[in-house]
Amino acid sequence: MLLKDKVAVIHGGGGAIGSVVAKAFAHEGAKVYLAGRTLVRVDAVAREITNAGGFARAAQVDALDQRAVNGYIADVVKDAGRVDISFTAIGIPQEGMQGTALLEVSTENFMKPIQTYTKSYFITSTAAARQMVKQRSGVILVHTPEVSRLGIAFSEGMALSWAAMEALTRNLSAELAQFGLRAVTLRSTGLPETPTIDLVYSQHAKALGITKEQFQAFLETMNHIRRSTTLKEVADAAVWAVSDRASSMTAATLNLTGGTVVDW
Repeated sequence: MLLKDKVAVIHGGGGAIGSVVAKAFAHEGAKVYLAGRTLVRVDAVAREITNAGGFARAAQVDALDQRAVNGYIADVVKDAGRVDISFTAIGIPQEGMQGTALLEVSTENFMKPIQTYTKSYFITSTAAARQMVKQRSGVILVHTPEVSRLGIAFSEGMALSWAAMEALTRNLSAELAQFGLRAVTLRSTGLPETPTIDLVYSQHAKALGITKEQFQAFLETMNHIRRSTTLKEVADAAVWAVSDRASSMTAATLNLTGGTVVDW
């Protein structure tokens, strides 16, 4: 098991990405602590993990509430003794967040994802990092889509929020690697398996005057493998990224875009 006895905290653990990654972590031996704004969702994921023989506990925590997050990390440390992994995978409702021209989008809708995603990532990562500095080890992980690097019409403030998260990952590493911490981003294509991307693709398609299926097909022609990243591929990469096998990787982005973004 790659993550045997590791302690993982996942914010947004009831969502499509957070839940799949949580299950993958648990399958590899990690003790998983799931946090989310809706207890019933994270509790359902925790029950699924425990029913499969893994360890999981759920808690209702708002990732935008710094006091609540700090208290939650303290509770995890009290219960488990440490925090080895912090993964932030929160989401926000996408109505009005994409599919509108920059010259027409409201300032409120433009700023909402920037403020929400960057604030939550800052709060959750720094809360975990304070404990990781004490124990001289730990991994901070976050997920972003390919729009963080590409200029795609009608993405509004979402692209800026994801680019900022990647920048924060690099800065976390720059300041904290000396204390044994690593910070890594997983960058994928959109994930059509998730309800969020289903809605997002519909918004973009409407703005372009095409169908959702045509929009997805267009995106998939932009990469080398001619398909979208899968949730399983994201989860598999997450497991490796936070394991000791990736011990030299920090300030880095794992490129899971299938060639949509070409690194050099």
